[in-house]
Amino acid sequence: MAPNREKRIAPRNSAGLTSPLRVQIFRNLLVADLVSDIGTFMQNVGAAWLMISLGAGPGYVALTQTAASLPYFLLALPAGSAGDIFDRRKLVLYTEVWMMAVALAVAVLTVMGVMSPSLLLALTFALSAGDAFETPAWRAILPELVPKQDLAAASALNGIEFNFARAVGPALAGVAIAAAGVGTAFFANFVSFFGVVLVIAKWKSPIRKQTAPPETLSGATVAALRYVRNSPPILTLLVRTGVVMFFSSSLFALLPSLTKIVNESAISYGVLLGCFGTGAIGGALTIQTLRARFSTEMIVSAGVVVVGIVIVVIARLHSLPALAPIVLLGGAAWILFISLINASVQNLAPDWVRARVLAVFTLVYMGSFALGSAAWGGLAQHKSVQLALIYSGLGTIGSASMALFAKLPDSTADLSPWNHWRMPVIVKDLSDELLVGPVLVTIEYVVAVGAESQFMKAIRQYGRLRRRDGAYQWGVYRDIEVANRFTEIFLVRSWAEHLRQHDRQTKADYELEKQVYTYLTGEPLVRHLLSADSRKL
Repeated sequence: MAPNREKRIAPRNSAGLTSPLRVQIFRNLLVADLVSDIGTFMQNVGAAWLMISLGAGPGYVALTQTAASLPYFLLALPAGSAGDIFDRRKLVLYTEVWMMAVALAVAVLTVMGVMSPSLLLALTFALSAGDAFETPAWRAILPELVPKQDLAAASALNGIEFNFARAVGPALAGVAIAAAGVGTAFFANFVSFFGVVLVIAKWKSPIRKQTAPPETLSGATVAALRYVRNSPPILTLLVRTGVVMFFSSSLFALLPSLTKIVNESAISYGVLLGCFGTGAIGGALTIQTLRARFSTEMIVSAGVVVVGIVIVVIARLHSLPALAPIVLLGGAAWILFISLINASVQNLAPDWVRARVLAVFTLVYMGSFALGSAAWGGLAQHKSVQLALIYSGLGTIGSASMALFAKLPDSTADLSPWNHWRMPVIVKDLSDELLVGPVLVTIEYVVAVGAESQFMKAIRQYGRLRRRDGAYQWGVYRDIEVANRFTEIFLVRSWAEHLRQHDRQTKADYELEKQVYTYLTGEPLVRHLLSADSRKL
């Protein structure tokens, strides 16, 4: 569909792999997306090769990847918020039309002979901006297309489709560029958007039900950052992804320049990208077998090490026949890393914030990719392509050592909603003021004698959940008159935000709350207080 999108791949159940194809909308969209992704890879090959043809050096060629990745860094947060609070179908449709228009402009300007390196970078940025704004909503749509039991198979089919396009698109681009010029590849990308636009336009998406007041774009963005900041498992995943992406980005950013050194042919570059895609398909098909034998941590770390070794090795090779099998191995190792990381981040985020967490993940993923591409491209420009590849490959291998102190988090927790809190009876004359806030919530606990230290340890952990779900201030206080009486307090911006806070608790949070309650001698006493300054007295 558009530049640089890695699609989700869940562990595959071979018996049910084709079950999502019974759903017509999923089947139609899968076929349309395959055509669109082939067009995208033709666009990517054409852009990289045109940059070289215009006489640009390795630095400019690497900046092509930066221009395609930077929008994800700049637009990730508002895109994720939009994907959670607006109509996802319309959002996808509008962004597809935008990308069609930019793709047409790239093709026309290239054929007219007025394209320049700076203009190509600007249009690449504009094309990628559409995809960056679409991606969180696009990924969040999948559960609306197929039944829950078919999600894993649908994700696997999406991954196979994407990597099949990765294998076929570059090869077709190489042939098209050699036969009819680079403008042909750009026109092919423009045409490839029509199928997705038609399928999405005809699809009647289900109505999303909301019990809490709707969020604003700015409020949803703040909620996303707050959720991620107070979720240690997600933070661990983001740090590891960012480091790996920074070092390994050279494989994608410098491959065109390496190909030009080895063999000055667009077909050769297309063949190598095709090998990478073919390897990724093979790697995707082995994920379930590997997961049955090894831990996710072991598979991810091994995949990162192999990618690093591949980057170092290709720096020393000087022929297409030697490069092809090594790049193929790199594709297989890469998909093991990226698919399992994607699956983990999906499983760590509940439905209400999933698009936003995916957006933050995309921000880190693409931001690190953009920075890495620029850094390794600059090193290649001032030193050599081979030296940049060797250094980045060694860094990629070294990044696997993070498994020693930042292990991948468990992603099996039940994140379905668990709204069990009793709602207070609101005084009638306060109802018009409740959306103003702030709201103070106090919870009084009577702790069993001798269990005070255990209670404090548990309640501090629970405080992180309060902050994660909406509290901007939290604390716990001990009564100076009754030694075993404690009061937890937290502030939220408004009553509407507190209502959302109720909906944001998950069943996984129940275990921690149950632990807190084991240290009590009775039921907690809860009070809700509205700021007196929020209404005219």
